[in-house]
Amino acid sequence: MPLTHTRELFTKALKGKYALGAFNVNNMELLQAIIEACEEEKAPVMLQISKGARQYANPVYLKKLIEAAVSLSTIPIAVHLDHGDTFELCKECIDEGFTSVMIDASHEPFEKNVEITKKVVEYAHKHNCVVESELGHLVGAQFDEGEEGGAHSTSGHYTEPDEAVKFVKETGCDSLAVAIGNSHGAYKFKGEQHLDLERLKLIKKALMDAGMGDYPLVLHGASSVPKDLAVEINKYGGKMGEDTAGVPESDIEIARRTGCTKVNIDTDLRLAMTAAIRKVFFENPKEFDPRKYLGPARAKVKELVRHKIKDVLCCAGHAFD
Repeated sequence: MPLTHTRELFTKALKGKYALGAFNVNNMELLQAIIEACEEEKAPVMLQISKGARQYANPVYLKKLIEAAVSLSTIPIAVHLDHGDTFELCKECIDEGFTSVMIDASHEPFEKNVEITKKVVEYAHKHNCVVESELGHLVGAQFDEGEEGGAHSTSGHYTEPDEAVKFVKETGCDSLAVAIGNSHGAYKFKGEQHLDLERLKLIKKALMDAGMGDYPLVLHGASSVPKDLAVEINKYGGKMGEDTAGVPESDIEIARRTGCTKVNIDTDLRLAMTAAIRKVFFENPKEFDPRKYLGPARAKVKELVRHKIKDVLCCAGHAFD
């Protein structure tokens, strides 16, 4: 099956009240785990590639890996640029055949964000590509923790419903990532903090009342940072802090039903992979064959993806709607 455009996937997801899993890809094992889980569960999927992933793996390698995945699977697959920070990067990805790009100028003043986003939208729509943008500031590492070009923010700025309407109208973006208390990384919350789900409902209503219909919203920083993975990492020599915390899966379920059509998951994949690798090295310190530790890591990620698409996003079984 050829690559699928997210406009079609979003329409079906909004109608079915499920969310698309948008999983970040950095290497072959992650890609295999994601595709195998989604294929077996008959779930549509978005593969996300960040600026950092492109620097790490080389765009040509990533493109060929995705071509292999597409040729071996039957499910709808979309390829999305995650947190593109410039028009030039978005253009590169559009020209390479990405079906979706995100322009993230949320760190800029409102009018500048509009200007940059509108420029990307105009180019993307001419080339049959859809655009996600972001309004509001998430805390945490904006692109990828520790990667060149990433920026770590300690203060957030929630998305305002009226501004969301104005932004979508002026830019023409196809979906909007909102800031409702979500954040990047493995240390999202303290105590019993939750997403501002009432704000999410107000944003959705404002867009609806403005005549934009069931407009697709996106939830970034939506890894739940499972405690059992942090415990397992620490058990086998890691030093994850006791204050690791993610978005409760119950919050994601409500966000999904409210109209968050795309849910980004990256940190949880990293935790699952790291937990499995650490376990192998702890139990077999003489091991040096990458297949012997990357194989279990791939299986662990696949198990996590299967859980997300079945029990949280509820997109399993919807590949051929």
